[in-house]
Amino acid sequence: MMSPEDRFYTDTHEWLKPEGDGILVGITRFAVDELTDVTYVELPGPGAKLAAGKTFGEIESVKATSELYAPLDGEVSRVNEDVKKDPSLVNQDPYGKGWLIHIKTSRKDFSAFLSARKYDTAHPAG
Repeated sequence: MMSPEDRFYTDTHEWLKPEGDGILVGITRFAVDELTDVTYVELPGPGAKLAAGKTFGEIESVKATSELYAPLDGEVSRVNEDVKKDPSLVNQDPYGKGWLIHIKTSRKDFSAFLSARKYDTAHPAG
């Protein structure tokens, strides 16, 4: 499965999608497939300050617990409450209903991140 081309990707398997005054953040299909069934998602609340490369939460599955890494500096403006109530949304729709947080940022240059093609080349779907 090809990763959507309307967003950017990190080596730690987060995706970023510019939206409004910031970015939506979630995890990739590759990460979901590695985790298998997601059972719990721990996310920061609105107003939390994030630092690029630092953890902002955890995602747990029947197989493992993985840390979530902030792709850039910013402030959490929204949290996907639906995912907190029903973590399986991450499995069902990681690029849509399974988004995790919205980060308010003034950043407009995302060239430091991977394109969908580069991400898919580095992390081919099994």
